[in-house]
Amino acid sequence: MDSRTVALMRTTFKAVAAEEGGPERLARSFYAILFTDHPHIRDLFPAALDAQRDRLVKAIGFVIDRLEEPGALLPFLAQLGRDHRKYGVTAEHYAAVGESLQAALRGYAGTELWTDEVERAWRAGIGLIAETMMSAAEQEDTPPYWTGTVVEHRAVLSNLSVVRVRLDQAMRFAPGQYVSVQIPARPRMWRYLSPATPPTADHEVEFHIRAVSGGWVSPAVVGHTRVGDKWLLGAPMGGLGVPRNTRRKLLMVACGTGIAPLRAQLMAMTQRRSNPKVHLFVGGHHPCDLYDLPALNDLALAHKWLTVVPVVESDENPWWHCESGEPEPAYPGLAERRVGQIGKVVAAAGPWPEHDVQIVGSPSMVQTTKFRLMAAGTPAEHIRHDPLF
Repeated sequence: MDSRTVALMRTTFKAVAAEEGGPERLARSFYAILFTDHPHIRDLFPAALDAQRDRLVKAIGFVIDRLEEPGALLPFLAQLGRDHRKYGVTAEHYAAVGESLQAALRGYAGTELWTDEVERAWRAGIGLIAETMMSAAEQEDTPPYWTGTVVEHRAVLSNLSVVRVRLDQAMRFAPGQYVSVQIPARPRMWRYLSPATPPTADHEVEFHIRAVSGGWVSPAVVGHTRVGDKWLLGAPMGGLGVPRNTRRKLLMVACGTGIAPLRAQLMAMTQRRSNPKVHLFVGGHHPCDLYDLPALNDLALAHKWLTVVPVVESDENPWWHCESGEPEPAYPGLAERRVGQIGKVVAAAGPWPEHDVQIVGSPSMVQTTKFRLMAAGTPAEHIRHDPLF
């Protein structure tokens, strides 16, 4: 894609998104146009579109920001195309989405900004995106989605559960990747979850899920999942992972259930002959949020290349957390617990300019930690995280 096309697309989108309420209005307009002009497509989407609208705008922004980075963008689009097979999408659907997006952008950009040249630029850009996704989907020989049965649902906290799903057939995924999941209680509502374990011989996948206040899917998983439930899983996505035979030291930073993809990578690394030094900072608001410390302690005790540093923002548990009455367990494999905002703690513990960095958590946590590390001297190209949507 030439620089002029990229500039026109980026300028148009940024102008629309910069208006007050622009991203939300753009998403609402897009779906209104799509479902009016192509009513049969409505059945592919959930009844509630709030999360879908938010993800749409963030996804467009992610793609727009990387139009000049084909090495990063094209693999992401290919993964997205393979994942979208679960919806049963066809070339007709891609064309309908492209036309509706252009119509929505045109409506908000106005005649002064939306010129014939801008129209051609967006048509070319959307065409390249759709072609990349469709080509990857057509070349894929794996199932459009996997089916699995819940074999364990364990409540870890009042709002956090560990769920193990046994797949009906093997899924090839790299530790650190994530998959979309659909549960019986929320049809057509797919949510991204990261496996907390590498692939196993019995095809079992472990997920860590925290119920998000006001969410549709995560509270249903935590509160209503039962052994025997049938789940659907989409194609693996994401670019986190540790190359074999790497000599570069690693810094991993996670908050809450963000520990899952990092934990999966560490478990896979234990099967290798040698590994670089790894520093893992795992954070939570309260000590009870550090729910996976027993497993991390065992990993650190068994493997001297791993250093685990727990971090909490408050050294006391909240009033609503039911204490067991037992003394807090000792974790001899872990570093001393630190108190503070995790991004600040990690940056102060550096410097980390020679480390490859992975950050997993909420979008705000990822961005704050990334900026603090960059300010402390860590090059941006050494820092990785999955798309924040």
